[in-house]
Amino acid sequence: MTYKLELGLDTFGDVTFDGDGQPLDQPQVLRNVVAEAVLADQVGLDFFGIGEHHRADFAVSAPEVVLAAIAGQTSQIRLGSAVTVLSSDDPVRVYQRFATLDAVSSGRAEVILGRGSFTESFSLFGLDLGDYEQLFEEKLELFTELLKEAPVTWTGQTRPGLNNQTVFPPTESGSIKTWIGVGGSPESVIRAAHYGMPLMLAIIGGAPLAFAPLVDLYHRALAQFEKPTLSIGEHSPGYVAATDAQAREEMWPHYEAMQNRIGQERGWGPATRERFEQDAGPDGAVFVGSPETVATKIATVVKGLGLSRFDLKYSIGTLPHEKLMNSIELYGTRVAPLVREQLG
Repeated sequence: MTYKLELGLDTFGDVTFDGDGQPLDQPQVLRNVVAEAVLADQVGLDFFGIGEHHRADFAVSAPEVVLAAIAGQTSQIRLGSAVTVLSSDDPVRVYQRFATLDAVSSGRAEVILGRGSFTESFSLFGLDLGDYEQLFEEKLELFTELLKEAPVTWTGQTRPGLNNQTVFPPTESGSIKTWIGVGGSPESVIRAAHYGMPLMLAIIGGAPLAFAPLVDLYHRALAQFEKPTLSIGEHSPGYVAATDAQAREEMWPHYEAMQNRIGQERGWGPATRERFEQDAGPDGAVFVGSPETVATKIATVVKGLGLSRFDLKYSIGTLPHEKLMNSIELYGTRVAPLVREQLG
């Protein structure tokens, strides 16, 4: 079987260390993210995604602004979110911002909508976490209507309704490619199928091929809702260096610190090297190693899950910008050709 596969990169604008092991300020991190995306375009990658957070350890709170800066310095790579936290935003404004990005990038904008893995945006924007489910469901329903680029009439409880109103600017293609980001719940998979949106699986631990039942559920739900076959993608963390040993040794301390920092907030146990090595192994969800190792692992999950997009979350906590640039170059010039060769 021949796969039409897109290979992309995702970042949250993690605040990285400088050469002396000190954290960079967020403005410099943002400028570095733009440089990383420009390199991704130069080495021929298909997509660059930026996640939204409102925390000290991640620099990007307004992905569309950063993506617009990237659009002005790139020509081919598609640009999108990873993810947009729709629950705590306004669907009309989200659509307008991405439609504007689509215009300035000559049709390269995409959106990945999700509920996010952090909750800071809810209190920041005066929203009640008790409305978590209703906020996402209603706002996704409205966003789906906006994608049609026709006058919208809609009512709900989470924002004022629309009465035969048109949202501007329109896109040149007539719509924006919009994915639903899913962490692993069957309900979220069915929701994506119900709205006829491509599925982006966020697989950050365990075995990626264990998600095969969710992929099957998505296909069955699409058929039941009488929707066409749609794209399925995977977002997973990883890092590429010259050898497996070098990649793991360079990634581990930054990965450990990041996992422990977030784990303290969520009640996780401390990260262990044993678990890291398991996730970094052939069946795990951390795509770290030499170009050959990472390529083989990507090709395996692409075939096993029937993916049409694989996005490497290449920013790993405080791992320095210079090492990230080297990883991006290897991913584009070595990993991508090897993956395509293995997939035929």
